[in-house]
Amino acid sequence: MKRTPAKSFQDLIVWQKAHQFVLSVYRFSENFPSKELYGLTSQIRRAAISIPANIAEGFKKRGKADKVRFMNIAQGSLEECRYYLILAKDLGYGDATSLTLQIEEVSKLLEAYSASILNSDS
Repeated sequence: MKRTPAKSFQDLIVWQKAHQFVLSVYRFSENFPSKELYGLTSQIRRAAISIPANIAEGFKKRGKADKVRFMNIAQGSLEECRYYLILAKDLGYGDATSLTLQIEEVSKLLEAYSASILNSDS
């Protein structure tokens, strides 16, 4: 069964899951201490936003290498978020277990999407 090509980045499951992760990060970081507003709160949100933003930007790129480069940047931002969640937990800012599970899912989807780009005919 052949899948219909995505018409926009919003059709991509990997983007949808990454966007849900951003929303979760915002809810999670709302309760960080106010002293972290320009520190960890800002950093984790910026890194989280970078994931779906790079997926969106890469979606419209023409060449495979260019598309995959943006997916790789998204993966880097995802790993940055992984660290920030460890830090938040260690600082006692909350339980990040559900966010860590979301990161795992997005990471696997990103890897699969990158592989599908590299293996595509176009």
